[in-house]
Amino acid sequence: MKVAVGPDPSLVYRPDVDPEAAKDKSSFRNYTSGPLLDRVFTTYKLMHTHQTVDFVRRKHAQFGGFSYKKMTIMEAVGMLDALVDESDPDVDFPNSFHAFQTAEGIRKAHPDKDWFHLVGLLHDLGKVLALLGEPQWAVVGDTFPVGCRPQASVVFCDSTFQDNPDLQDPRYSTELGMYHPHCGLDKVLMSWGHDEYMYQMMKFNKFSLPLEAFYMIRFHSFYPWHTGGDYWQLCSQQDLAMLPWVQEFNKFDLYTKCSDLPDVDELRPYYQELIDKYCPGVLSW
Repeated sequence: MKVAVGPDPSLVYRPDVDPEAAKDKSSFRNYTSGPLLDRVFTTYKLMHTHQTVDFVRRKHAQFGGFSYKKMTIMEAVGMLDALVDESDPDVDFPNSFHAFQTAEGIRKAHPDKDWFHLVGLLHDLGKVLALLGEPQWAVVGDTFPVGCRPQASVVFCDSTFQDNPDLQDPRYSTELGMYHPHCGLDKVLMSWGHDEYMYQMMKFNKFSLPLEAFYMIRFHSFYPWHTGGDYWQLCSQQDLAMLPWVQEFNKFDLYTKCSDLPDVDELRPYYQELIDKYCPGVLSW
């Protein structure tokens, strides 16, 4: 059964949704015009209304035991193909291809970093949340810290947070909110979605990947930080040291070309070796 999860507001203007956009990178992540703007705006309005400190804590409690499903990484990759973008229901290639495309782009640019290749395959697996009944605004889209005032580079910042109750709460409505200066992003409660879920899942299952990989997974949709230059008042020195790695990953996630569809059957043995090395066996989801 296909489950509608789209359009992912972080993906809408990427070339794997609009091949013509691949010709001009300036058209990526265009939030001022385009045929899907109303739908994207509605998604962010729901997200920015309902993603509160209380909501995120409840989601951590709901999913933090990772008792929903037992499966391998490759089984999860296959599950991505049960997700369909509502904006393009007749798409003629599986969603899992983006995972392999991203991984292969990284492999070509960084042939000596096999862990980085695997991150490309893993980065969107948290979207299985949609198959567990989570609404789109709690699965996809740009992420941001809850518990403090949203900063200027958050998408639609000025027009979508009016009904968020946290902004009426003095504990959460200042620039620092409930945090201390430079407390570190590991102390920050991020909005709930596929990034945070997958990051927590990797920790729970004790993936043996380097710290850079965990940053890439947790923060690849945190555009207000890695692209907008905001939220530095929360960052530790470790966060700033990891930022270039998140930005390097983002190049491959954002600009992967869909016209070069990978031969998944040919690639599968290589990536299975990486899975066996860093995150083997049946995992808890």
